[in-house]
Formats: sequence, structure tokens, C-alpha cells
Amino acid sequence: KKRYGELKHQIVGVSPKMLIQNLRNLERYGLIEREVYPTVPPRVEYSLTPLGTSLVEPLAVLGEWAYQHIADVKMAMECYDSNPDPNNYWEPK
Repeated sequence: KKRYGELKHQIVGVSPKMLIQNLRNLERYGLIEREVYPTVPPRVEYSLTPLGTSLVEPLAVLGEWAYQHIADVKMAMECYDSNPDPNNYWEPK
């Protein structure tokens, strides 16, 4: 379980508006649940649902793939951005 403030500090560079929007979307998709405690000030905690937990491993694999291939992705982006001819594109080795 994480409180909003904890998430805000852990996710660098995200605006409060974008964080709230994403949390609402994740809740809508059934990936997280939001629990509101009747305290003053109000306390809200977010946690993964079973569906959200089922994504942890696939996302870790995707993250590892991205880490291993970041140079290729950057090269492809640079080639694409610098090439005005859409028929002549970069292919990975």
C-alpha cells in the first residue's frame, strides 16, 4: 500500500495532475484499488489488485528488454527522424 505523497516522491518528473489522472485510470482498469480512511486530514492508500499484481512480472520482463535494447531504440528514432524518405528505414542487425 502506498499513499499519494509516497507515489509522488517515487515517480520523478510527474506532475500532480498527471499522477492523479493515471491513478484514476489504473483504478478504472481494475489494476489498483483506492482505500479512503475516515481521518482528519483524509488518508488515501493505493494498492495493486490481483489483476494489477498479475502484471508485475510481464512489466519487469518488458523493462529488462527496454534496458537491453535502449541503444537500438535510440538509433532507430534518430534514423527515422533524420530520414525524410519513409520507404528507406533502419532495420536492426
